[in-house]
Amino acid sequence: MPLTLDLLPSSFYLTVAAIFGLLWGSFLNVVIYRVPLGISVVTPPSHCPSCKAPVRAWQNVPVLSYIMLGGKTACCRTRMSPRYPLVELIGGILAVAIVEVLILPLPGTTTMAFAGAVFASSLALALGLVAAAFIDLEHMLLPLSITIGGTVLGLGTFSLRDMTLTDSLIGAALGFFIVWFPFDFLYKRLRGKVGMGMGDAFLVMLAGAWFGWLGVLLTLFGGAIQGTIAAIVTMIFRGKIEEPEAVRREREEILAEIEALPEEEREEAMREWREADPIADEQGDGALAARMPFGPFLCLAILEQLLFGKTLRDLLVVLGGGG
Repeated sequence: MPLTLDLLPSSFYLTVAAIFGLLWGSFLNVVIYRVPLGISVVTPPSHCPSCKAPVRAWQNVPVLSYIMLGGKTACCRTRMSPRYPLVELIGGILAVAIVEVLILPLPGTTTMAFAGAVFASSLALALGLVAAAFIDLEHMLLPLSITIGGTVLGLGTFSLRDMTLTDSLIGAALGFFIVWFPFDFLYKRLRGKVGMGMGDAFLVMLAGAWFGWLGVLLTLFGGAIQGTIAAIVTMIFRGKIEEPEAVRREREEILAEIEALPEEEREEAMREWREADPIADEQGDGALAARMPFGPFLCLAILEQLLFGKTLRDLLVVLGGGG
């Protein structure tokens, strides 16, 4: 006889989800720090980024360790970024939200195997999006390991979302094409540069694999609206949009390396750099000239669909005059 959801109280699922989410949130900090640097997320074990001392288990308890240590490392007392407890909290909150919104409304006769698959896949997507958003905010980079991996996961779990494989494949193809064709293929030929990074195309492809063609449109629409609001708020309070410090520092380091090359090698090195990242050396003057990462807003729009997809679709139908 299969185990079903009604065998245990909802408080049990919520508590387990919170703990699970906090623990994986802690791991997300490793991903966010190491992936842009090309470092394995498995080895070496967690260590202080300043003095390289290993982090003991009691120093790695989500949120609590940060509070007990006063926001500083235990080894050399270097101040830790508040991003660490924030990401851990986000992991816990998302895990609880997934249980509350996607698992508990299921019939009590739903097998734990099915519910577990929905929870695990949904949490993997949510945590991957959180990691992608924070990495893009700091480095203006959307790792392929997250965007392609999330797309493959979406294609492999289509049946958990009452979709067909065809729906998922069409959504993924449309998601990539709708960004790549106008903003990379056409824009590059008209203006000699890309309008959006290819990471955005792969991210929208992920949205399509998970939520179909309508998910693609909602992701682009929601991301654009929320990104515009963020840009306006930034302009009001800061007066201009600035690139992340890490991006400026990385550009300066690469340019310094290219300048140190023999003169006959510089042009080739610059060309190869621009081919690897067509907008890497673009710098603008003026309040609106700096690049602003769009990935975090796309990630937010995808998360909103994961948790509130039916409500968003119903709202779209109402706005479209369908009922």
